[in-house]
Parts: sequence; structure tokens; C-alpha cells
Amino acid sequence: MAQRRRANQPRKPVADLLAELVTESVHPEHQDLDLLSAREIVERIHVEMSTVPAVVEGVLPEIATLAEWAASAFRSGGRLIFVGAGTSGRLGVLEAAECPPTFGVPVGQVVGVIAGGRGTLVRSREGVEDERAPARREIRRLETGMTDIVVGLAASRRTPFVLAALSEARRRGARTVLLHCNPPGPEEAEVDLVIRPRVGPEIIAGSTRMKSGTAQKIILNLITTTAMVLAGRVFGNLMVDLQARSLKLRERSLRLVQQTTGVSRPQAGQLLKSAGGSVKVAILMGRAGVTRRRAHQLLARHDGFLRRALEESGVDSRPIPESNS
Repeated sequence: MAQRRRANQPRKPVADLLAELVTESVHPEHQDLDLLSAREIVERIHVEMSTVPAVVEGVLPEIATLAEWAASAFRSGGRLIFVGAGTSGRLGVLEAAECPPTFGVPVGQVVGVIAGGRGTLVRSREGVEDERAPARREIRRLETGMTDIVVGLAASRRTPFVLAALSEARRRGARTVLLHCNPPGPEEAEVDLVIRPRVGPEIIAGSTRMKSGTAQKIILNLITTTAMVLAGRVFGNLMVDLQARSLKLRERSLRLVQQTTGVSRPQAGQLLKSAGGSVKVAILMGRAGVTRRRAHQLLARHDGFLRRALEESGVDSRPIPESNS
């Protein structure tokens, strides 16, 4: 499965590399874009963007493999590290930031690294994507190792910052993945898995924040969500490991406990309080009639899978019992 660049192969000039990239090419069907009305431009862009889901469908097997690797890494105490520059880097940081509140994972289990540092999240710094040394330093700073997975995000497949990060991660024993939106090329780098959604030319030539960025966003959602389900962070299709740190999420927690146990709102609130705010523990306490300590023991024995803990307790293990639906 590893993708290898031939040893001692000379690097091509950047101009030649860019000329080979589909995402840098000019779309032949939209060279009249500046002659159209606002409605016509919107329709053209919409048609182009609507092709992305089908493109992503073509790489679902690779996405599933990466999700399985990520779930396994989480169970071993490892991390999922996204590395990118520009739009790709911002998407990786965004994905990492959304995992703790949604799935209750510790901050740092999913990590986003962007070329140029956090300041480039809000203000672009062109040129930082070409710097290799900072990428290697960041991988070392994170103490990346054998239990980690490093995913390079580079629509063009050639971003020096990303390739340097992957090279350093691989040297340190981490499993490596490259996600890009072009056909295979000699500069892909040596990694364990390549995911290539073939989005084709952008409607604005080279503007990879569009179809390429959309494909990457969909794929990142698929990777993390699937990995979290496989890691026991979801009960049915309910986010029972969410962190209730806002009014909306506290209300969602209450509703989840009510829906899954059939108790009243005040009783759901009491269960959550007794469970230390954990929705998963509150559900297990309410459904199985166990103490908070026993609930934690059951969940620990079943790697956090609430359904399995309910099954051992001999109670209805469906997310929404028939009497509550």
C-alpha cells in the first residue's frame, strides 16, 4: 500500500510541477465566466461544486482504511495529526478543533498543524507553504511517534511544508497519509496511504479553496466521524460523549438523557448531575439502574461502547427504546 518515489530522482522545476497539476489547469468550459450575470455565475459554480460528492465516493475505501487506523491509534493512546498550508491547513485545524466538543475526546488527540502557525488561520501568509524546516520542527515538537497518524493535506500534492512534515513523521515511525486532488506524481512522497479525490480543474483556475477544499472538508468529516463511531464515541447515531459547555449543548444533553431513558426532564437533570455531567454515564445509570462507579466500570470494560455495557447489564440496548420513541 505504500506509495514510493524512486530513490535519487531529481526534483523537477516548480514551473514544470505546476504545469502537470490538474487543479492548476484552466477549465475549458468556463472561459466566458466574466461575461455572465450574477445568476449565471452562481449556477455555473453550483454545477461544478455539485460534482464533488461523486468524486469523494471514488475514494471511500481509502477513507475507511484511514478511519480504522485512526480508531486503532486512539485506542493505543495515539493521535491523528492533520498538516497543511493555506486552505488545507485551515480545514485541518478546524476539524481538530471540533472533535473535543462533539465527541468528548481530550484536546490534543486530534491535532491541526498549519504552515506559518495559528496566525495564518485568519490572515494568509504566502510563502510559508514552501518552508520545510518549520514543518520538521513542528513534527518534532509534537513528539510524533509510532502510535500517531500524520495526514498531509495538499490539494496540489507537492506542498513542501506538507511533504517535509510527512517525511519527518515517517522517519519517527508514525503512519503517514497524503490527501491531495491530483493524479499520481513522482513528488507524492513516501507514505503509507494516498487518498486522491479527482476533482478536476477549478472553475477559477488554481483556486483550490473551491472543489478541492470542499472535497477535503467532506473527507475530513468522514475520517473523524467514522473513527469516533469505531472508537465507541457514539451510541446509535447519538453524540453521547459531547461536552456540555454551552447552553445549547447542556440542553442537548438533557434531551439525550430523556430520549434514551424515558425519564422526565427533572429526572434527566438529576441523572446528569449524579453522573458528573457525562451523558453516557447518565444513560447507563438510568437504563441499568447502576451506580456511577459501576457505570464507569462497565464502560471501561467495553472500551467506552455504551451499547455493549447495556447488553452486559441485561437491559434494552437500543439507543431509543420502543416505549420512548
